[in-house]
Amino acid sequence: MKWLKRLGFVVFALVLLLAVVPFFVSLDDYRPQIEQAVSEKLKEPVKLKSLRLAGLPLPHVVVEGIEVGKTGDLKVGSVSVTPDLLSLLGDIKVIRSIDIEGLVINQRALDRIPVWTKTDPKAKPAGFTVQVRSVRLDDALLQLQKSSFGPFDARVSIAASGAPERADITARDGKFKATVTPAGDKFGISVKARDWRLPAGPPILFDELLVSGTATLNDADFGDIKARLYGGTVAGKSSIAWQKGMQLKGDYTVSELELRDLVPLFSPQTKLTGRLTAKPVFSANAASAAQISNVLRLDTPFNIRDGVLHGIDIQKAATSLITKDSSGQTRFDTLSGNFAMDRGTQRITNLNVASGSLAADGNVTIAPNKELSGRINAQVKAGAVGTASVPLNISGTLDAPRALPTGASMAGAAVGTAILGPGAGTSVGAKVGSWAEGLFGGGKDSTKDKKK
Repeated sequence: MKWLKRLGFVVFALVLLLAVVPFFVSLDDYRPQIEQAVSEKLKEPVKLKSLRLAGLPLPHVVVEGIEVGKTGDLKVGSVSVTPDLLSLLGDIKVIRSIDIEGLVINQRALDRIPVWTKTDPKAKPAGFTVQVRSVRLDDALLQLQKSSFGPFDARVSIAASGAPERADITARDGKFKATVTPAGDKFGISVKARDWRLPAGPPILFDELLVSGTATLNDADFGDIKARLYGGTVAGKSSIAWQKGMQLKGDYTVSELELRDLVPLFSPQTKLTGRLTAKPVFSANAASAAQISNVLRLDTPFNIRDGVLHGIDIQKAATSLITKDSSGQTRFDTLSGNFAMDRGTQRITNLNVASGSLAADGNVTIAPNKELSGRINAQVKAGAVGTASVPLNISGTLDAPRALPTGASMAGAAVGTAILGPGAGTSVGAKVGSWAEGLFGGGKDSTKDKKK
């Protein structure tokens, strides 16, 4: 049993040595040289708060308080590097693990990463190879332009060949998880999210989101996307490429989405309720991700049922010809048509509104500055003459839309009122004015006239 006691003493002495040595060996003297070397590599100022050696549980180097950039665009609480000590004597240096805690990186730093990681073809080879076996990221945060992603943790395992074996990204609140695994010459991507908001773009809330696809270093193809949100479902596919600028395309099937809480995410002052069904197809080709929304092209048929359009009362606009008041709301059984967007300009064609005594059809254009233009023909009950078709010019903005009868309709209504009195006279006059306008060519779409 003496050998066992001796072995225990040796282990105790070794542990004691590993715990004590870092207090006598300081690496902080090398900090200025390391800061300068990394700054030259990244072409950005780099600051390190401290650099020290730790002996337990395995010998490793700890760097604390890292800042990159003049305004601290990238910050790291601490980085621990644990090497395989015996490998340091050979040509292949093995790093057992790199543990990163408290990473905070903003949009400016994200945009600079391709520049930082670019290799210099004129640089001399180091004469040895470094292999990293695992990377561990805890409490990380990405600060995007108008939102953030995180805090989250990540685990990356790497094979001896240097190829990643698996990467897991998990939000600390448990609402988001993504897994990346090798799939031939590509990487398989799987995403699962519950009760999770989109970190970029409109903050859409997903009850459930399932994504699967593949990716390379230059592009990604998400062939199966399914989501439950706002009482409905979305299913489809998307692809994105970023080697030369940014290219995006996709198509989806949207079923029964309630618009009450969804529409304000895109247009805060617009109020529209109802259940949406659509089949959008979209594409974009931009110099950068920030410009995608400016060049996005989208086209879809749509149908909204059992809803209310707030801010404009089409029936009142068609029947109150003299007061020129269209404020209020339009309740409808169905609102359908085709929606297209190209470089910020939105067009609604083949528009049809149906609700009890009201029916309307026409075309509306929404300019990039949210100004409205177009023509709607409203079919309304007109007292003794049955149904009258009243053409309405659409103007104003998305926040304050207006629908006003055309000049001929208003003139006809005024004459009819003077001759036959209010009510039937107004309706008959409006109908005659509308008929006369169409007869003499005045019923053309005002938006087309403006273009000429």
